[in-house]
Amino acid sequence: MAKAYVLITVGTGVEDNVLSDVKKIEGVKEVYVSYGAYDLIVKVVADSLDEMKEIVTHHLRTINNVKSTLTLTVIE
Repeated sequence: MAKAYVLITVGTGVEDNVLSDVKKIEGVKEVYVSYGAYDLIVKVVADSLDEMKEIVTHHLRTINNVKSTLTLTVIE
């Protein structure tokens, strides 16, 4: 099992829209709005690192108004 926290920067004023879209993605377990350098903190759980890559690259990063992501893979 692969786990990661993805820190997301979004466009100004669209945090709620992106938050709503992120919550719809399979593998996303938790989402929080943050104030600071990053706008959203997303916990993602996947069966493998390949699946994690798919979720981050082809689902999270392609949401409208996502400007950047930083993925922190958790080692247990």
